Amino acid sequence: MSARKAVGAAARAAGDAGPLTDEDIRLFHEGSHARLYEKLGAHVTSVDGVAGTYFAVWAPDAARVSVVGDFNDWDPKRHELRLRGSPGIWEAFVPEAGEGMLYKFHVTSRYKGHEVYKADPFGLYHEVAPKTASIVWDLDYAWDDGDWMAVRGERNSLHAPMSIYEVHVGSWMRVAEENNRSLSYRELAPKLAEYANKLGFTHVELMPVMEHPFFGSWGYQVTGYFAPTSRYGTPQDFMYLVDYLHQEGIGVILDWVPSHFPNDVHGLGFFDGTHLYEHGDPRRGIHPEWDSYIFDYSRPEVRSFLVSNALFWLDRYHADGLRVDSVSSMLYLDYARAEGEWLANEHGGRENLGAVELVRRLNDEVYRAHPDTQTMAEEASAWPHVTGSTGQGGLGFGLKWDLGWTNDTLSYVSREPSERPAHHNELTFRMMYAFDERFVLPLSHDQVVKGQGSLLGKMPGDEAQRFANLRLLLSYMYSQPGKKLLFMGGEFGQREEWAHDGALSWEFAELPAQTGIQRLVEALNRLYREEPALHELDCEAAGFEWIDPNDARHSTLSYLRRSASGEAVAIALNFSAEPREGYRLGVPSAGLWRVLLNTDAAAFGGSDQTAADAIEAEAVEAHGRTQSLRLTLPALAAVFFKAD
Repeated sequence: MSARKAVGAAARAAGDAGPLTDEDIRLFHEGSHARLYEKLGAHVTSVDGVAGTYFAVWAPDAARVSVVGDFNDWDPKRHELRLRGSPGIWEAFVPEAGEGMLYKFHVTSRYKGHEVYKADPFGLYHEVAPKTASIVWDLDYAWDDGDWMAVRGERNSLHAPMSIYEVHVGSWMRVAEENNRSLSYRELAPKLAEYANKLGFTHVELMPVMEHPFFGSWGYQVTGYFAPTSRYGTPQDFMYLVDYLHQEGIGVILDWVPSHFPNDVHGLGFFDGTHLYEHGDPRRGIHPEWDSYIFDYSRPEVRSFLVSNALFWLDRYHADGLRVDSVSSMLYLDYARAEGEWLANEHGGRENLGAVELVRRLNDEVYRAHPDTQTMAEEASAWPHVTGSTGQGGLGFGLKWDLGWTNDTLSYVSREPSERPAHHNELTFRMMYAFDERFVLPLSHDQVVKGQGSLLGKMPGDEAQRFANLRLLLSYMYSQPGKKLLFMGGEFGQREEWAHDGALSWEFAELPAQTGIQRLVEALNRLYREEPALHELDCEAAGFEWIDPNDARHSTLSYLRRSASGEAVAIALNFSAEPREGYRLGVPSAGLWRVLLNTDAAAFGGSDQTAADAIEAEAVEAHGRTQSLRLTLPALAAVFFKAD
């Protein structure tokens, strides 16, 4: 059978997965193909009863493309691909190629005879690094998470509690007796599910699992955008992890990296002898901080690639959301560049208009196909309307990381208590913008790497004060409006800075002080889930009301959180090292106010300065209210109250 007839027959046999139609090609070149992974790459199929694999790759400036692998002794002359007209797509059906076989594309450029072996940009599975070949693979899997998928829209709602546990798969836990190896996806599944459920997290966020050659990049230097890393198992093994977490009632958010990619020879860079995926001018195509390539967002085919990749993880791996990495570096042409090192857009501005179009299309496509998921932007600038609708000029994200809150809060709590009164605005400033976007409050991996130490290590004072400060920090996060994110180790007071080549210090997690932090996180997660006032209006101004933001002299804050029905929880926080005896807290109603949580309780490692479980409101004016509570507000502590 001729190559042309074989490709045509493969199209009939493969149906929706496999060879491209003319309509696919049109959508691809206009930048609006959202399921390109069904067409390009390697697809196991059969022609006239003969099993094989259909290969297709985009390489418009190639003079010749071959597929090489186990099935042809890696000989570029054996299976040359056919050019599909003029759009630069090369394709062939190879009967000899079957599931599990290694392969690459051998690309000969039109320019100076440049030849290179490339991994498949749409490869579903790759060899374990440092090897770099792709593997012919099928993604058949019998999912058992129907119950979760039926209700996940409620679980991912902006009105639902969302407490996210950020995890690096390779270093969360290791097997010390087996040369300190990482857990496989299947080993990780029950351990992570049990632990996350025990502590009450609603979701886990996995740092990038897409295939990456350098382990020390933590997954942020991706070469295999359509493949979970093979370090921990097969694609089906990763599906099992997601499936298991869903069955245990835990959502899964994937960290996704469209902001840059590495320059490894087998990767996307200089793919067909030209700058195909990356921008050709280094002032737009090289990331100055990471020495990596930047996607050419103005190229329609690149937008099709990236949007298709985002949907792939939602379609095929049942991800509940995507956290989009380093959006700021995508939006600004002068990001991390000095004057003269960047090119303005056609209007003379610093905005990357191609990237803006990409993120808007991305979010439109995601919410059209999967309205029960969320996209989250790691965006550190004041770009307006990141979570605004695209129809009204916004970027269309569901949520945005509030990195301003993170930086201000850590700056404040790392100070000695005696220094805090002069920096009180670092706590209160957030409420000037807290509802301009829909926020996630992150205490992420970025705060515990590169010499910054652990969260506990940032806390001032003696041993008891450091743990008290950490309890106060965590309680402040859980009481503030916004969804919550905590990086692994923070939930038990990891003492050391995170190191990707080891495991968390689980041997210390059973010590009394660390156990107290775990108990507190468990209690905070439970309270956050059970009290509508603490989550229903996380992203709306009606959910927050100051009691007293101005007591800088005593380093205290107090405020109300409200539910949609108006039910209130009052929170008082003392960031000083001295207890506040006879403290008056104005409350909105008379009656008995029950203590929901006191971070100074002995169960959390505190000193139990206040033993009262409930306090009767008195008709004494305080904070502009006719009713108030008189209490002892413990040092370096937070107390949550609710009217009975």
